[in-house]
Amino acid sequence: MPKLETLPATATTDEILSILNRDGALILKDVLSAAQVRAVRDEIMPYVEATEPGRDDFTGRLTTRTGALVSRSPTSREMIAHPKLVEAAANFLKPYCERIQLHLTQVIRIRPGQPKQPIHRDRWAWGTFLKDIEPQFNTIWAVTEFTHENGATQVVPGSTGWPDDRRPTTDEIGYAEMSPGSVLVYTGSVFHGGGENISSGDRIGINITYTLGWLRQEENQYLSCPPEIARTLSPELQALIGYALGSYALGYYTPPLPAGKGPELVPPDFALNGNASGSAFGSEDLLQSLSESVSAKEPAR
Repeated sequence: MPKLETLPATATTDEILSILNRDGALILKDVLSAAQVRAVRDEIMPYVEATEPGRDDFTGRLTTRTGALVSRSPTSREMIAHPKLVEAAANFLKPYCERIQLHLTQVIRIRPGQPKQPIHRDRWAWGTFLKDIEPQFNTIWAVTEFTHENGATQVVPGSTGWPDDRRPTTDEIGYAEMSPGSVLVYTGSVFHGGGENISSGDRIGINITYTLGWLRQEENQYLSCPPEIARTLSPELQALIGYALGSYALGYYTPPLPAGKGPELVPPDFALNGNASGSAFGSEDLLQSLSESVSAKEPAR
């Protein structure tokens, strides 16, 4: 059984990405304090207890999945915007986008008796249409202890380059056993799945994932965190959940106001702060970045 590499919370971005690029997954130990784990658990558990279990074998008939954490849990906002993990995500995804965005937030509670989840890739959220790029940087934060017995996530280190129809053998599957406050970091391409819970207690983790700014998010943040809530957040978190342009001409909108009563072609954050002037797809910086990217890919003549 392969063992996942574990790094301290003080690990550098380079150290994190070195293992992630090699194995597709790793564990960061004790990123949250015990007090922070208690705080987020207190905030999320009323919603978790009210959540119905899954209705098929993939979501898990003894598993609950609770979302909209940006709106519901102040402590989860700190986790989503954690400087080390956002920096690692941005660097990991930078070859494929101008900006990253939050892809989903979800509390996953695996209850006693839940069988193993089928091994899969999270990038299949977009089917198998994406080729030759890595679209995701993912995390699962342990709220309870993660053990082999209570459903620690199954992970297949080194599987990022496998074809989609490859299935791991038992001896190729490791388990993300970790303490509360620790974080499993993994890519969208690594094969993994929830573990079987043969214990007498729940396994609770918080799935927070990031993706390329030009892809549709798995969890629709505009509905989960509408403008009346999003405008209370920091500008950095607003942009991360999607209230920002994905690139120069990606994500603008026109406020549906009477003729002459509002601007045309404004960025998403106009819905939060009402600041916009003129009519343009995006900023000069984004246009320059796009121009440089296109020029760099022009063949030599």
